[in-house]
Amino acid sequence: MSREQLHELIGAELARDAPGGARQLAGELARRGGKATSAVLYYGSNLRTESLEGILDFYVLVDDVSAWPAGMLAHLANKWLPPNVGFLEMAHGADRLRAKFAVMTPAQFAARLTDASLDTTIWARFCQPALCIWARSAEDRANTTALVGDAVVRAALWAARLGPESGQAGDFWRGLFARTYAAELRVEKAGRPQDIVDKDPARYAALLPLAWQVGGLTFAMRDDGLLTVVMPAAQRRRHARQWAQRARHGRRLNLMRLLKAAFTFEGAMDYAVWKIERHRGVRIEVTPWQRRFPLLAAPALYWKLRRMGVLSRRN
Repeated sequence: MSREQLHELIGAELARDAPGGARQLAGELARRGGKATSAVLYYGSNLRTESLEGILDFYVLVDDVSAWPAGMLAHLANKWLPPNVGFLEMAHGADRLRAKFAVMTPAQFAARLTDASLDTTIWARFCQPALCIWARSAEDRANTTALVGDAVVRAALWAARLGPESGQAGDFWRGLFARTYAAELRVEKAGRPQDIVDKDPARYAALLPLAWQVGGLTFAMRDDGLLTVVMPAAQRRRHARQWAQRARHGRRLNLMRLLKAAFTFEGAMDYAVWKIERHRGVRIEVTPWQRRFPLLAAPALYWKLRRMGVLSRRN
């Protein structure tokens, strides 16, 4: 019964309405994957703040990564180290919308939610609020709901393993997010875990004990919401060692993905140009050749920006 309750809560959350701009971006991403696209998930800071400014974050789930329009190198890289990432920019009325997206299969997504996986990135993102803006069918939506539910369970179990013996739900979640940011070498302000939980504390308070029940964790809950995890000290020490292994792996994984992105980041030149315009106020026109060969075009762009005074040794 607990699993059904969890899926009901997650399913209702995923089915919430999204801004028209986010739906437009999701629709374009679904179109690019064609018949192989099973679902498009919207998540991240823009979802939390209900803003269309900056870059919106999406995950595109496809039956086979080879179905995504990209070269053979990108397909092989996505099978070896998923997900591949890209940048999308499109018009929305008089405005411009921008998205950063990741592409992987549901099977790759699921493999990173098991206790055997050292990759924390998927469940760390999708234990937070998300929307399933686009789904190919009711079955695909149900499967996606189950995947996100598994992400919540995996995150909740690690929150118990790494958190205090007793505390409020928010104490466990905040401690977990601080750990996952550190494991991914993500530069975030010190209060970001607090901000995430404070955005919807009732959500996190409701999900934690439910996810613990699904995960088979032994715990007690008082009427005032205080949660006490029943876990032998030896087991806690073992989990601490396991997390240390994941933290080391996470840092290596982050560097490997950055190196991979140098060759596979879709829309890399447009993304770089947008960042320059956003932070320096200078708009650079990109040619089709530069879009096709961003690594070859990068040195010339760098020197052009130096001559324009956009980049200098002081920058």
